[in-house]
Amino acid sequence: MTPLTTPGPVIGSLRAVLTGRARPYTRAGSASAIDKQPRGGPVEVGPTGLVGDEQGDLRVHGGPLKAVHCYAWEQYAPWREELAAQPRAIGLLRQPGAFGENFSVQDIAEGSVCLGDQWQVGSTRLEVSQGRQPCWKLNDRFGVPAMALRVQQSLRTGWYLRVLQGGTVRAGDAVRLAARPHPDWPLARIMQAIAGGDCTPELLRQLLALPLPPNWQRLFQRRLDSGQVEDWGARLDGPQS
Repeated sequence: MTPLTTPGPVIGSLRAVLTGRARPYTRAGSASAIDKQPRGGPVEVGPTGLVGDEQGDLRVHGGPLKAVHCYAWEQYAPWREELAAQPRAIGLLRQPGAFGENFSVQDIAEGSVCLGDQWQVGSTRLEVSQGRQPCWKLNDRFGVPAMALRVQQSLRTGWYLRVLQGGTVRAGDAVRLAARPHPDWPLARIMQAIAGGDCTPELLRQLLALPLPPNWQRLFQRRLDSGQVEDWGARLDGPQS
């Protein structure tokens, strides 16, 4: 751990704080709370996330290690440029929440966020736990068949926080960097290994020495054991009719 001056330097701010309710989604038997709406005033944050927020499939979303989903507001501009011919996508990209994020963060470059970074936001203490591995629900939300794959390949995926100390947050709060224990491991480096299908044993061993969440430990251990990349079909394409 590399402690920084408490409460730490300001690295950005919350443009918006958003929550959503799980509702039936686009395909039979599916549910999602991806349609997040901005909250005014203080919002309480507990061990599994923001009070009033839900997830549609708790097998793969939510829980202590995916308590708060962040997305950088600055990433919206390149998406608007790339999806200019997609009217549904452009409509979503006019305001925060298009990617189902809880925190729309401003002035924080995604490439600068490292595994294990600790943030002080409002009265909460949070830790960067992992990057987002996008799923097929983005395809349906944006009306772009390969949107999840595009997000994965772009490395503009967003990331998750776990809650070290609950409290309250609100739009406009400063984000302060309280600790950076793994400065050599920006999430972008790890996400590139995943998206690029890297099976280099030396890299995989280095990754497995990090305090990874269990799902990433299993992913990299399987690659090390088999030398093969996992099948992304179900996650990126979803259930077939």
